[in-house]
Amino acid sequence: MNNGGMMTFYWGPMIIGGIFMLISWLVGSTLKRKFEKYSKVRMSNGMTGKQVAERMLRDNGIMDVKVISVQGQLTDHYNPMTKTVNLSEVVYNQANAAAVAVAAHECGHAVQHARAYKPLEMRSKLVPIQNASGMIMNIVVIGMAFAGGLLGSFAPVMIYVIIGAQAAITLFALVTLPVEFDASKRALAWINDNGIVTTDEYDGAKDALKWAAMTYVVAALAAVATLVYWIVVLLNRR
Repeated sequence: MNNGGMMTFYWGPMIIGGIFMLISWLVGSTLKRKFEKYSKVRMSNGMTGKQVAERMLRDNGIMDVKVISVQGQLTDHYNPMTKTVNLSEVVYNQANAAAVAVAAHECGHAVQHARAYKPLEMRSKLVPIQNASGMIMNIVVIGMAFAGGLLGSFAPVMIYVIIGAQAAITLFALVTLPVEFDASKRALAWINDNGIVTTDEYDGAKDALKWAAMTYVVAALAAVATLVYWIVVLLNRR
């Protein structure tokens, strides 16, 4: 295969990536606006994200997980290795619907871990495979783009390698969806059933988490689209 053919293959993922990057930017911008909006909805009970997280953990019988503050914006996450719910400073310290939504969601992951939620366990096992696959994808695609003339005879093998790597990335993205949706479901059920929020506060928390979940949906769609592209490339070579 000549270098022009290699470049054609290279631009396909670039175009797909560009399209979904734009979609991701639109979703991210909407998410930011939603969080700014619901950050102004003050909690009537005055509970901060830290307090909500600690109570949710306690109510679920989880005593070995710490709630800590981390720097940055939208850096909130649950770390199963250190058993910590890491909340950004604005979520940790503030008492509003957005902070409560995020804090409860991250605790939802802690509950999943404590309950041995299968999709979470699978995602954890896929993390190193997904990271390695991303590196392989970058190396092979760049190599095909800039050394196409030299690597032409190896193109079929490389396409198989790309499909294998992209399949792993896609699997990780798809497994992430139930993990994130379930964490939000657990969070919303808990804050509602335990009277943590009023109706308005609940609606704000639910809307904020919906848009946060959309970022994972876009990532999964992008992964699927890229995988389909390379499969089509392979089929067209036959």
